[in-house]
Amino acid sequence: MIRAAILSLLALAPAVEDSATLRFVACPVYRDTDNGRKSGCWLTQDPATGVRYDVTAAPTKPDWNHAILVEGKVSADATDHCGGRVVEPVRVSVLEGACTRHQLPAEGYKGRRFALPERNVRPLYQARKQQVKPFVEGRFTIPFDYRSSFISYQISDYYLDATINYALDVQPARIEIAGSAQTRPAIVSGVRLVEEAELARARAEVVQKALILRGIPADRVRVVASLPGPYVAAAFDGLISPVDRRVDIRIRPE
Repeated sequence: MIRAAILSLLALAPAVEDSATLRFVACPVYRDTDNGRKSGCWLTQDPATGVRYDVTAAPTKPDWNHAILVEGKVSADATDHCGGRVVEPVRVSVLEGACTRHQLPAEGYKGRRFALPERNVRPLYQARKQQVKPFVEGRFTIPFDYRSSFISYQISDYYLDATINYALDVQPARIEIAGSAQTRPAIVSGVRLVEEAELARARAEVVQKALILRGIPADRVRVVASLPGPYVAAAFDGLISPVDRRVDIRIRPE
């Protein structure tokens, strides 16, 4: 019985994280600061410690009607713009759990002036550097939020755009796409988190469809069971737990 209990605990254990990594579930709060457009703050409080964190830097913003999964690291920058310890890098995934909308006034906090993220898809009218021969095998990775196959703005779309542009340049002989899902259960803030295995396939098919819609012949794009990714570590900013939620793509030129 003891052995069974230990095995059960191991099965629920999260992926190994370093001590500086945060992972918790909580309700978000919006602070109505005004330092120009998009300068409002998103805050949330770790229920285990009572510490309030500023998760405004997340590519995906919270929905104040629902709980969020926070995955990130406390920033070395101790400047408090919003009334919470800054978490950056950080990922926020919106969960099904309901929350009561709550908004705080500015209370003297200014928020941060918006700056366009580096992972921003450039407009089509801007010239881009194209691939030149001899072409080499292209390897790409696209990250996803928890329980989502949605191409998130200013993160997933950035890596998808790079994938598509490469494929259009090299006109590949074959493209292999493999999705991954976070199928190992974990208890986070008392909430059981686990993704269905089918979500891996759904993520891969989203990318497959995007490539075909942009003009890559369908008979050259196939979903495979697995690839030895992730190929692009930068897509996860050093965070471990989001790595299982991804699509890897291998593009083989003619």
